[in-house]
Amino acid sequence: MHLNYLAFAVPLFLAFMGLEYLVASKQGKTYFRFNDTVLNISVGIAERLADTFTVGLFYFVYTYLYSRYALFEIRPSVLMWVALLLCTDFVWYWYHRLAHEVTLFWCAHVVHHQSEEFNYTVSARITVFQAFLRTGFWSVLPVIGFPPGMITSMLLVHGLYPFFIHTRTIGKLGILEYILVTPSHHRVHHASNPHYLDRNYGDVFIIWDKLFGTFTPEGEEPVYGLTKPLNSNSFLWQHFHFFLEMLYSVRRANTWRERWKIVFGKPDNVDPAAREILEGRYLASKDELTETPKLNSYVVWQIGATLVILFTFLLLEHYVPMFVQIGITILIVLTLINCGAILEQKQWVFYLEYARYVILVSGIFYCWPQPLILAVAAVVMAGAFYYHTALRQRYLRFVYRG
Repeated sequence: MHLNYLAFAVPLFLAFMGLEYLVASKQGKTYFRFNDTVLNISVGIAERLADTFTVGLFYFVYTYLYSRYALFEIRPSVLMWVALLLCTDFVWYWYHRLAHEVTLFWCAHVVHHQSEEFNYTVSARITVFQAFLRTGFWSVLPVIGFPPGMITSMLLVHGLYPFFIHTRTIGKLGILEYILVTPSHHRVHHASNPHYLDRNYGDVFIIWDKLFGTFTPEGEEPVYGLTKPLNSNSFLWQHFHFFLEMLYSVRRANTWRERWKIVFGKPDNVDPAAREILEGRYLASKDELTETPKLNSYVVWQIGATLVILFTFLLLEHYVPMFVQIGITILIVLTLINCGAILEQKQWVFYLEYARYVILVSGIFYCWPQPLILAVAAVVMAGAFYYHTALRQRYLRFVYRG
């Protein structure tokens, strides 16, 4: 049986998140908030799902560049593995730094910094936009001459380390502070305090920050999140708000030079009033929102079920037909949007259930193409439309607990 054992990263990381929660609770600390945790995990689910469709593409890019443009013919050896680790981390430093210093790149990276907490769940805040951006930077590695197999293996290892530095339960680590990026260093990077902004870009080694003058040691307790908090639980808004802010600023610019400066200059060039204007246009005003429900069992149930589906899908992906893969992807994305909408107390969340129902029926019919399935599904849908008002009211009472 051909299983994808990388799927076990999902329960492994969840176990570490649970362990961190227990350790923090034992220390008497509150490092987790319900909304933040749900949103962090939701972004991570979407990214891991997207990886299923993009990893092969990235490997193809590395192979193409290596076969046509490699400057050297590097063979695996202990020395070359060490060299690849240093090169990978060096490229990461510049990708990460430019992701903070260039507006277009910040649009992809900003999602990672939106959480106002700092724990292992924050490490899951990686988007597919970042994956494409990083691949563009790492494409220099096959051009140097590192084989694609070495690169992908190193990226797996290199990608594990950052997970463990997103925590407040670990203090300073003595002599390691001078060599490695530690939780203390990375807490500074995620801080919104003015003197901590845009510092400590390293991923594994802190030497690059010290070499290029972007290192700041941790002093006072950081305040986490964006300098201007997002104040939205919307899954979609978190992914696209800065793209929209950038485009809004570009449209208001008077010259092409100003537009170029907005897109490829510093994020500070984006109109500071853009977010409030766009929130008024696309989000409900704050006085329409009530207090977050005290009972979020439906959200917890959905996230739990989604994680089980994701794990099973990743484990058995070699046996899942493409149509079913697409259906599962749409179903999971709709569920993540659903959870964010519930946390925002949106009334239209009810209509997402129709969309999920259609996807489920389509998947069942694909696996068992029996006319009876469509007939029963049509009767159920007709009944739902007929009793739409009463069904919607019951649903909203159930989700929002009255």
